[in-house]
Amino acid sequence: MSPSRARITWTGDAVLQAERAGAALGLFAAAEHVLQRSRERVPIEEGTLERSGVASINEQQLTAAVSYDTQYAVRVHEDMNARHDAGRSAKYLERPLAEEAGTVKQIIAAAVRQALH
Repeated sequence: MSPSRARITWTGDAVLQAERAGAALGLFAAAEHVLQRSRERVPIEEGTLERSGVASINEQQLTAAVSYDTQYAVRVHEDMNARHDAGRSAKYLERPLAEEAGTVKQIIAAAVRQALH
């Protein structure tokens, strides 16, 4: 009886590349999700603060960010004593990020899974 033979083709590099690409897409989608939830809470006077919100990604480091770009964004975010319209509040970015952590993980995982199929 002759020994069985098998041929294996290694595609590990392609798999890692696809995984990284999926992670980048997922990170950006997750950041956009957090930005949307945050915009639902950001205090509104004229809408400038809300419009300044952006989601960004660093694909090299696989990091994502959500930021608001006004001179007063940090002050409004941190001032727990300020009064805002119903549904609007300080910690308009911190709270949605914490509340949506599970969804963020699911978004990233789904994007990686999709990239590997």
